[in-house]
Amino acid sequence: MTTTPTLLIDSRDPFASADGGFARELALALARADVPVTLFYVHNAVLGTRRGAKVKPHAELAGSGVTLLADAFSLAERGIDAQQLAAGVAAAPLDVVIDKLLAGWHVIWH
Repeated sequence: MTTTPTLLIDSRDPFASADGGFARELALALARADVPVTLFYVHNAVLGTRRGAKVKPHAELAGSGVTLLADAFSLAERGIDAQQLAAGVAAAPLDVVIDKLLAGWHVIWH
């Protein structure tokens, strides 16, 4: 069975949103079902990607095969350097979204 890869875009502040774990939980479920998945953090969601942030799902997600990316522009707007990202999270341009759309990936924005 062929599965279409999925890009999840998380824009919710993990410290202010009651459903901040939705994208992480969905990414983990998809990865466990052998669906290629990338979780792309934008806007205030990048706040939870910093090393030392109280939100620490990154190791489990990266260990399950989920690609974790943080929007470089959102990071810069918030004064977060790519060197401050948690292990397993990489900075990336917003072009990633367009590239995945053009490649036929499913895209879900939360």
